[in-house]
Amino acid sequence: MKARVFFFRMCCFALFASALLHGSETMASAGNNGQRLRFPAGAPQLNYLRIQTVSTAPEPATEPLNGRIVYNEDRTSRISSPISGRIVKLDARPGDRVKAGQILALLDAPDLGGAIADMRKAEADQHLKQLALQRAKTLFEGEVLARKELESAEADWKQASAEGDRARSRLKNLAPGGTLSTDGRFALRTPMAGVIADRQVNPGAEVRPDNPAPLFVITDPSSLWASIDLPERDLGKVHVRQSIRVEVDAYPGKYFSGRITSIGATLDPATRRVSVRCSLDDQQGLLKPEMYARITPLAERGRSILQVPNAAVISEGLYNFVFVENAPGVLEKRRISLAVQGRDQSVVSAGLKAGERVVTTGALLLNSEFKSGGK
Repeated sequence: MKARVFFFRMCCFALFASALLHGSETMASAGNNGQRLRFPAGAPQLNYLRIQTVSTAPEPATEPLNGRIVYNEDRTSRISSPISGRIVKLDARPGDRVKAGQILALLDAPDLGGAIADMRKAEADQHLKQLALQRAKTLFEGEVLARKELESAEADWKQASAEGDRARSRLKNLAPGGTLSTDGRFALRTPMAGVIADRQVNPGAEVRPDNPAPLFVITDPSSLWASIDLPERDLGKVHVRQSIRVEVDAYPGKYFSGRITSIGATLDPATRRVSVRCSLDDQQGLLKPEMYARITPLAERGRSILQVPNAAVISEGLYNFVFVENAPGVLEKRRISLAVQGRDQSVVSAGLKAGERVVTTGALLLNSEFKSGGK
């Protein structure tokens, strides 16, 4: 199948080249931009050309910078178990959307029973010491008990109260990440609503509070950050709240907008780069964490620049050219100057105007016609 497709494309290429060599008419132009090709109306070789209008874009402050898409840490929760135990049930899978307080997993946690027992013993001891203090006060007021005994009873009650507070705080500390279920097991819950981006636990697994990786990662996929390792030479060209434009390989020709939210306070001595964080606007949820991206800080003057696809640009020595459609069937080879040449698009600084149409497919074959001197 691939061989037939390749053979078909080669045949189309040969037909187009033959049409250019035999069906086109080359003539000299009186301008500074060289020659033109003129095709009669309805010439079949025009069907092999793709012509697009020169597009405009905001003026960049720097060349496109390498970066990557990362979680918005302000809207991301990495959840671990605050107590040791064994997973007996999982109620959440990667990709599931969860609500705040929803149960993610049930744990069989013997240590939880110990924490509850400690709290109950502390509360019982506190109650007992409180009764002893009340009796001591009554006896002291009746001048039956010495002040030393009353002070000792007060100290015992304060110690019991402190132990009770510690036990209650220990058990309350488990509440944000989980609560007791009806059968006495520990229920691990999510503190926020979002999507489960990652799960690092399976049924029956033993978990501990010191696990190296979180059990669940919950995030809001509509809010992401972009991270840039900015070269030292470009540090003076960016600032906080500056607009950016983001491109990713998954969506060629599509741009995402955002703003710079913070610039690192120190420079990495090894790479001579500073970390820059940006917020992104992705309401459609197309971007994914850990995607590589090309991020362009934009100039603040509000000016626009002209850009053409790289496939439209022909390089000859030190100069660059494009084919411009002056009229239907009339194509002019024109020299242009490039300000920035990106991965897919090139920024034109001179030689073109907004609204002009250039050949984006077939430019190399047209240039072969000029070199061959076809008539």
